[in-house]
Amino acid sequence: MASKRSSRVEFLQGTLDVLILRTLLSGPQHGHAIAKRIQRTSEDLLQVETGSLYPALHRLEAQGWVTASWELSDKGKRARFYRLTPRGRKQLVAEQSQWEAFSRAMGLILNPADQEAK
Repeated sequence: MASKRSSRVEFLQGTLDVLILRTLLSGPQHGHAIAKRIQRTSEDLLQVETGSLYPALHRLEAQGWVTASWELSDKGKRARFYRLTPRGRKQLVAEQSQWEAFSRAMGLILNPADQEAK
């Protein structure tokens, strides 16, 4: 029986950015909440490590796709909350379109309609 850890999916390059942008579409969140939402939404198949999350958030902020501000979390602790910008929304639409095309192409290759069962 495979362990839960080994059943997790590895991130493809560029995947984390679109996951973060999509997660922030529902509203501002702090880093830990972003990671937890990705994990929960993916049914625990994707786990974002701190060492990957914060560099990605800083990169997205530098690109103008997210903004950040210090606020109090629901637990009363000071945390940096990230928000999607209008530029980030445009980027999300572009990225989502590319991922849908990529996913369709992979489906066609992995499950060709003309393949004979062997």
